[in-house]
Amino acid sequence: MASALPYCGRFAPTPSGPLHFGSLIAAVASYLDAKAHQGKWLVRIEDVDKPRAVAGADTIILKQLETFGLHWDGEVLYQSRRDAAYGAALSQLQERKLCYYCTCTRKQIKTRGPYYTGYCRTKNRSADNAAIRFCNDQPVTQFIDRWQDEVVIEPAFAAEDFVLYRRDQLYTYQLAVVVDDIEQGITDLVRGADLLTPTAWQLTLWQQLSTRRPRLMHVPLALDANGRKLSKQNHAPALASNEIRRQLQEAMQFLGITDIDAGNSVAQMLQQATNVWAAKYLS
Repeated sequence: MASALPYCGRFAPTPSGPLHFGSLIAAVASYLDAKAHQGKWLVRIEDVDKPRAVAGADTIILKQLETFGLHWDGEVLYQSRRDAAYGAALSQLQERKLCYYCTCTRKQIKTRGPYYTGYCRTKNRSADNAAIRFCNDQPVTQFIDRWQDEVVIEPAFAAEDFVLYRRDQLYTYQLAVVVDDIEQGITDLVRGADLLTPTAWQLTLWQQLSTRRPRLMHVPLALDANGRKLSKQNHAPALASNEIRRQLQEAMQFLGITDIDAGNSVAQMLQQATNVWAAKYLS
């Protein structure tokens, strides 16, 4: 069901290090789409996986966004402070018999095949040292994307009973991102194509927690010389603070927005790019 809410987008970096060029592409795309729709653009720090968060990285990321002229609306939301909201959503799903306890280790799962087989569904496990999995009986296997057109997900993956609460007592990204997007009134998800596959799981959760679904736009990924996605895990270099306009121009060009003059101010570049984005991608 399409949303009747005013446009609201977001950029949600993981604070495991500074932003790199791949991050900038995703941030610029989501920012321009929000501005082209005359909507809100929020920033969320996705630190639900608390051990992965690097102290001070959130401050660096927010400063980088400001330096690139990407100013957000409202307060920054931190997932690490949202356990109560995630717990409430999980309790709702448990009350509806949509979850079960699972004690399978990664090694055990791997020996049974590429995807989790639902082994613990009927075992009536206790909560002791157990994860909580979602009963994925109505999986989303395809969806329409504003950049990728029709996306079809491998049915076996889409139907996997994915984890909502980890054995180490942390909520998963899949649960947190859906709860946050619903609560913040996010209408449009504009992000990197590396998230296309887990989008199926997230839309499946949307079906259970909301009467609406977000519009989707997954932009292409920037790759390194070895064909790998630019990422902190692959040691992508941080954005250079002394070449803001050049990097901004390159991110825009990557997104198909050419003829943006890097001799202009950052604000002028973003306004020009917003106008071009509206003409190319507004829908």
